Amino acid sequence: MTYPSVYPTGATVYDPGKCWNGYTIYQAKELGALLVDMNGTEVKLWKGLHGFPNKVFPGGYVLGHTGERPNAFGLQDQIDLVQVDFDGKIAWKFNQWEFIEDPGEEPQWMARQHHDYQRQGNPVGYYAPGMDPLVDRGNTWVLCHRNVFEKKITDKHLLDDVIVEVTWEGDVVWEWHCSDHFDELDFSEEAKNILSRNPNMVPCGGGMGDWMHINSMSLLGPNKWHDAGDGRFHPDNIIWDSRESNIFAIVSRKTGEIVWKVGPDYNGSKALRNLGWMIGQHHAHMIPRGLPGEGNILVYDNGGWAGYGAPNPGSPTGIKNALRDYSRVVEFDPTTLEIVWQHTPKEAGFLHPTDSNRYYSPFISSAQRLPNGNTLITEGSGGRIIEVTQGHELVWEYISPYWGTQMHMNMVYRAYRVPYEWVPQLDRPREKAIERIDVTTFRVPGAALPGPKQVTAVEGVRPYQGDAALCVQVDADK
Repeated sequence: MTYPSVYPTGATVYDPGKCWNGYTIYQAKELGALLVDMNGTEVKLWKGLHGFPNKVFPGGYVLGHTGERPNAFGLQDQIDLVQVDFDGKIAWKFNQWEFIEDPGEEPQWMARQHHDYQRQGNPVGYYAPGMDPLVDRGNTWVLCHRNVFEKKITDKHLLDDVIVEVTWEGDVVWEWHCSDHFDELDFSEEAKNILSRNPNMVPCGGGMGDWMHINSMSLLGPNKWHDAGDGRFHPDNIIWDSRESNIFAIVSRKTGEIVWKVGPDYNGSKALRNLGWMIGQHHAHMIPRGLPGEGNILVYDNGGWAGYGAPNPGSPTGIKNALRDYSRVVEFDPTTLEIVWQHTPKEAGFLHPTDSNRYYSPFISSAQRLPNGNTLITEGSGGRIIEVTQGHELVWEYISPYWGTQMHMNMVYRAYRVPYEWVPQLDRPREKAIERIDVTTFRVPGAALPGPKQVTAVEGVRPYQGDAALCVQVDADK
């Protein structure tokens, strides 16, 4: 996959009549939490408030973190999780998960938060009618890290994923440790063998196995499945997904047991085969009540490389052995695994399979269901955020103009759309359509205008309408 060296950034496509209009929040690399309107105007920056991810709450509150543990000692460990008001004043803070004493560093309490968190009142962290997150009270669910040894998995040091429930006062009142549930994950003997030898070892912290790399966590919230008597989908239960194992699962808040799971093997039934392999997926969650598709699971299926199992030519050791060079967004019924809606390279307008890799974000990324049925998609690796209709029409496109200095990329971990009313400190912006540019005639200033000065027809050559209409065919009789 290649990109042009020069291309526009900011908002590049916008159809006000077909979009669900509001503000979009994302982390603009080292700058901080950035709020943009539908025309790409930067209306508010919370400088230095980084996001893993950033989320906006009603009243102009924003959540994020103020610092990260050095990679020499941890992997993606955020020092704290904070809620600030519109003016940047801290209204709530959590950091007392683990007291850390790294060599040469000032000892301090840390949250070790990574990838996700949720506030009571809203199960998924984005707008759903009638489910506003609480801003001055309530519990918060936080995805954290903890270093462990678990001999049933490996004799190596593991970076484990832990979900904690924290009161407004900062007390941890519930914990769930992923490594305690290894036997419930249904790894094959081949996968267990690979995990024992190499549980995705990373150099941080002197060498640790980032064996699961859970990258999203949310509550189910009220849903039709539980209303119909299916206890697996209790509103208080928690859904998470694991990038490295290709698993996503629902955990019972009452017992801690895994009560629903997809992966790591997608060949075990006809329903799984029809669903297709999820590889390195992100942001799996249940669409909240009040939004189109409520009760279905929505996930950004990255593709790329992930999983443990039998070696193959793309994975001689069996680690990261599932491979696919395109992405898709999938919405499916959790009771039947039937795909309800998906946005794949084909729907995005690319020739499948020869051109599929043009729709591809092999890491980070997300998808949010909007109240009008559209879907906001973050193609994270290329810093592209789009809104598409149910019929797959692209009605909004935004490219982040911010590149990092350490990692020279404009990647966006996850973006969210929120109502204008959630940030009352700002005047409602003017909405002006942005027509799609015809890239076949667009030139940078000073470049040649379209069209050759001389045209000569070649005798005996006629257009050839092949698979992609990209070729010409010479008449052999001429």
